[in-house]
Amino acid sequence: QVQLVESGGGLVQAGGSLRLSCAASATIFNLYAMGWYRQAPGKPRELVARIRSGGSTMYADSVKGRFTISRDNAKNTVYLQMNSLKPEDTGVYSCNVDAALGNYWGQGTQVTVSS
Repeated sequence: QVQLVESGGGLVQAGGSLRLSCAASATIFNLYAMGWYRQAPGKPRELVARIRSGGSTMYADSVKGRFTISRDNAKNTVYLQMNSLKPEDTGVYSCNVDAALGNYWGQGTQVTVSS
């Protein structure tokens, strides 16, 4: 069973930056993609960014140009660099791993952007 542990959330003022990390407990074989999702209060969870095994990335329109997803295979870790944060970026950010063995979720980390 793969466990994912997120870190890096917190409270930041609008215009600030945060870097989220998601570390997997073990090397994930036959990985399809890793991604970050977020859920704001009263809203459904949405995909923020995703990176496929080959390295291609995709972003939600609302974060393009501000967020960057990357990964370090040696550390089994995926990152989300968030710049120029806006109050509407507030939510619980969760890491997801999609692999042949299954689909895994982290526990989530709170990001709060104050205006």
